[in-house]
Amino acid sequence: MSLKNSFFFLICICVLSSCYSQMAYSTKKKSCIKLFEKALKAPRESVDIERGLPNFKHGLSFLQKALKKDDRFWEAHLLSAEYEEYLSNYDNAIIHYQAAIKIDPNHTKTGNTYYQLSKLLLKKGRYKESLKSLNQFLSFRNSNPDYRREAIRLKDCALFSIESIKNPHDFNPINVGPGVNTRYPEYFPTITVDGKTMLFTRLLPNEYANRFKKQEDFFISNLSTQEVWQKAFPMPRNINTIRNEGAPTLSADGRSLVFVACPDESGQNYGANRRGRGSCDLFYTKKIGNKWLNPINIPGAINSASWETQPSLSADGKTLYFVREIRGSGAKDNSDIFVSHLREDGNWDTPKRLPEIINTPYAEESVLIHPDGKTLYFASKGHVGLGGTDLFVSRMDQNGNWSKPKNLGYPINTFYNENSLMVSAEGEIAFFASNRHGGYGGLDIYHFILPEHLRPIKTLYFEGIVYDSKTKLPIGGKFELIDLQSGKTVITSYADKKTGEFVVSLPLNKKYALKVNEKGYAYYSENFNMTIEHGLDRMHMDIPLDPINNSDNEIVLKNVFFDLSKSNLRTESYIELDNLVVFLNENPTIKIQIGGHTDSRGNKENNIRLSTDRAKAVYDYLLAKKINADRMKFKGYGSEIPIIDDKTISLLPLKREKEDAHQTNRRTSYRIIK
Repeated sequence: MSLKNSFFFLICICVLSSCYSQMAYSTKKKSCIKLFEKALKAPRESVDIERGLPNFKHGLSFLQKALKKDDRFWEAHLLSAEYEEYLSNYDNAIIHYQAAIKIDPNHTKTGNTYYQLSKLLLKKGRYKESLKSLNQFLSFRNSNPDYRREAIRLKDCALFSIESIKNPHDFNPINVGPGVNTRYPEYFPTITVDGKTMLFTRLLPNEYANRFKKQEDFFISNLSTQEVWQKAFPMPRNINTIRNEGAPTLSADGRSLVFVACPDESGQNYGANRRGRGSCDLFYTKKIGNKWLNPINIPGAINSASWETQPSLSADGKTLYFVREIRGSGAKDNSDIFVSHLREDGNWDTPKRLPEIINTPYAEESVLIHPDGKTLYFASKGHVGLGGTDLFVSRMDQNGNWSKPKNLGYPINTFYNENSLMVSAEGEIAFFASNRHGGYGGLDIYHFILPEHLRPIKTLYFEGIVYDSKTKLPIGGKFELIDLQSGKTVITSYADKKTGEFVVSLPLNKKYALKVNEKGYAYYSENFNMTIEHGLDRMHMDIPLDPINNSDNEIVLKNVFFDLSKSNLRTESYIELDNLVVFLNENPTIKIQIGGHTDSRGNKENNIRLSTDRAKAVYDYLLAKKINADRMKFKGYGSEIPIIDDKTISLLPLKREKEDAHQTNRRTSYRIIK
């Protein structure tokens, strides 16, 4: 317990002393009253400064003696309940509250004892008893207005809990196994979009510090081809230190990491690379090849004098959700969810608090933005739930507004504290930490099938390697996934500069244009129609980039579209052609020849005419965008240069495959000409 909370308890005791000293006691035995008054003073007179705890146990020893002399001394029961509650002995506190009520149901004119009892009954999952006690409290006309408002909320929680237990979800959590879980606590899992790498926190004995007996480190486990999580290994020593690292979030490709680090209580920081801005801060590191860079305080306006924690990075790497402690809110336990966006200069902008439909006057924590970018999971003590901290889901609509949070229901939520939920990209599997019976020791990480109505938008991913088309060596590359309908970039990612490896998420129900570019190379484009069910969890695609000064390869503009047998550019084509404009402006010495192609079906002369008109439509668009005419030529080839010849097409077994092959031959492209 912190000194701040201890101070709060001592103030409460002073108030209690004042209240009890101004009333006539229910017992007539002076020895009981003397013991009671000693119990009132005991916590103040014997505070354990080192541990920061008032000595409630010492006070309870006097109360136990008083109750042995007179077990109908309801004031002694009431004070015993309060001390037991401070010690988190909730069952004992309930017994004493109930005893005080049984002795004198109207011992208070405000019904506060019923209110305090109802909160503990709810905390212990005794919902029907809690509901009864809440109704009794609300029958008191002179009750505290703040308590009444809270009692109405708690009544909603009790009613919701009773109904949820009547209609439970199928829930069969499975331990992820000894590769991840050990006799030490493991929690806060974060997983790459391909589901192959899990990074999590493990609480270990601290061998290096005398004051702190335990400390948190990060570990990584990889999924084998047999779907088994392999033995976890620690992050390198420039990430893990002798102090705490916690609440990590990995980027979709597993190469960027945001996490929490704190100075110790003496004000000492981690060192030159871990300088903070107040309390605990968010730090950022990136993996290049197999090496993690030294973490830095995340640039921009995210970190403050308050505690920032539990970050969640969006799949596009441009939006960061996190939890911030709310100081001076008047609440003893309050934190809210904030969001910040990455600016073009690499700094994060000033965070904004999520609206009140998400944040409550109580604690919100354990935030997760799913790779679909639209589904938010979080834990809350303020929304209607089953007690403690419950898990909720909210969805963003097309206008950027969040829906009313939905409780994940029983038995995913219970009267215990639930948090640190992680949902896989496809949305079917969820991970969480639990100390349930049968684990390897302490908190373990489990997975379970998420009920369908609680799932996010299914998100696939594609992976591969970016390489130089001439040398075949791996290179870096910037990926931009653009919504063809809105024209907005929804995902930005980067291939590893050393290995060329990339992983990019693909949320369903949209049509996307993909652009991959690297300095010194012609950009690569691709089209993904994710409104069609592909029946896949992933796609593999190696991407060749053509060097500008050493290539005459045909470069297909895969996001240029025309209506059937027409040469008018469809508006979705403007995204691709604007990318080509940028490329030509950035490389002013380049000249190109634009080519139009059809498939082999139809009249040859008509195909030549149609392909020429389509190539000219692209030429005219670029001309209108101020690209000089002397830098461009255009030509229609009809069906003269197919990518897939007719003989190969005729051997394809399915009609759909044949049509896809003809579609491949119908294309608009360009070549770089010297």
